Amino acid sequence: MTNGTVTTELDSALEKHRVELTGYCYRMLGSSFEAEDAVQDTLVRAWRSYDKFEGRSSLRSWLYRIATNVCLDMLTAGNKRARPMDLTDSTPLARAALSPRPDNTWLEPMPDARVLPSTADPAEAAVAKESVRLAFMAALQQLPPKQRAVLILREVLAWKASEVAELLGTSVASVNSALQRARATLAEREERGDDAAVSDPLDEEQQKLLERYVAAFEGYDMTALTALLHEDAVMTMPPFDLWLAGPADITGFMTTLGAACANSRLVPVQANGLPAFAHYKPDEEAGGYAPWAVQVLEISDGRITGFHCFLDTKRWFPLFDLPLRLEAEADEVQ
Repeated sequence: MTNGTVTTELDSALEKHRVELTGYCYRMLGSSFEAEDAVQDTLVRAWRSYDKFEGRSSLRSWLYRIATNVCLDMLTAGNKRARPMDLTDSTPLARAALSPRPDNTWLEPMPDARVLPSTADPAEAAVAKESVRLAFMAALQQLPPKQRAVLILREVLAWKASEVAELLGTSVASVNSALQRARATLAEREERGDDAAVSDPLDEEQQKLLERYVAAFEGYDMTALTALLHEDAVMTMPPFDLWLAGPADITGFMTTLGAACANSRLVPVQANGLPAFAHYKPDEEAGGYAPWAVQVLEISDGRITGFHCFLDTKRWFPLFDLPLRLEAEADEVQ
């Protein structure tokens, strides 16, 4: 067997783990781009040191050990990515102001296809989806890095305590203690109401809700949109730290500071295990539609509870493999 064949086989063996490793690093780091960088670093390190891999653990376990070390190194700066509601109180519409914060402040969206491996097990798929939803991701970011790793490996990936202990170079008792503390922190957030509502796998009723949402948003029909919003619905717009609560302030913002979004177009995408849309707004100068946001929606009890607009389109649209403009349809040009 030639060196070239060995190299190709190793590249293929490593590449098979890219999606699940990206999901792991994304949960650890809260950043789409940092997660992809961490995985690339992991695979490069594995490739370079493969001759030292003795096979005492599986290739997968070895890769997770490398990825964990890469993520822990990246987290030593102590930055905790967050949503706007994790940092400030909601702002009444009358005082709404768009104040941006640096990119590394924010929990970032992620396309499902980059972090959710295909699986034939519905229960496994459901856990994977739930564990990348924005509310759960925000809760993870509040945990110390090693607790975060333990919780993800034990609760999301279903590793045994002994396997996690070996990966982290610690004892089973230490792993169990870290898991207990992590669970307590997450339970405390839920008791405070920090656990944002999430959607179930889309059923017929939820699909109809999304169809009504698209019609209301594209028609900029605030009466119809109000009927779809939960009374406690929130709207966020990273990189701005402003967030709004309640249908009156959300629709009030959309008809004032957000009025330029009238007559927009929404294109369905899949992000964070939740319903999502690429939002294109009318391009008054060039015609057609220019990218404006990736919207990620949270749904509960037949209403929209979260309306999260990620505005940095130069970063998000390429990540989601979205075009950077939409042409006007024939009937609009006439």
